[in-house]
Amino acid sequence: MATKKTVGRPPKYKTKEEIEEKIEAYFKKCEGEILKDDNGEPVLNKWGKPVVINCRPPTVTGLALALGFTTRGKKEFMDTITRAKTMIEAYTEERLFDRDGTSGAQFSLRNNFSGWNEETKTALDEEEQRARIKEIEARTEALKQKMNPDEEETEDDGFLEALKSKVSETWEEE
Repeated sequence: MATKKTVGRPPKYKTKEEIEEKIEAYFKKCEGEILKDDNGEPVLNKWGKPVVINCRPPTVTGLALALGFTTRGKKEFMDTITRAKTMIEAYTEERLFDRDGTSGAQFSLRNNFSGWNEETKTALDEEEQRARIKEIEARTEALKQKMNPDEEETEDDGFLEALKSKVSETWEEE
């Protein structure tokens, strides 16, 4: 009887708890650490708050790197990863209200999360647009007739075409 052989690299995580620990560690690392002086006391800024170093925003790419993923991963971890990605989305969304981070936050939200993309959609299809153009042309013609009912339509004497052409072609020396 033939045995089924597994192909490829063994899974990086065996349980959901393992991946959750890595995710929590990633977010904790993003928070940074409080700078301490030689005596082990926290260094305070001019407002009396502790100075935080190595603080960085959580990102989708940073999360993927922290987890060691280069692909989507296993289906049983999708809920866990989606939750972590939602935490990153929440952080990025909060940056929209921060005057220093709005541009980067908008870029990240549009490119990394669904529902944030600005798509300009026309409500009218081409056929309806053509019909509206014809209707506008007809109304314009009717208005012209109302404004100048006695005026006859003038023939094209080539004057407008002459204006469009080059001067050297139109005005030749005699």
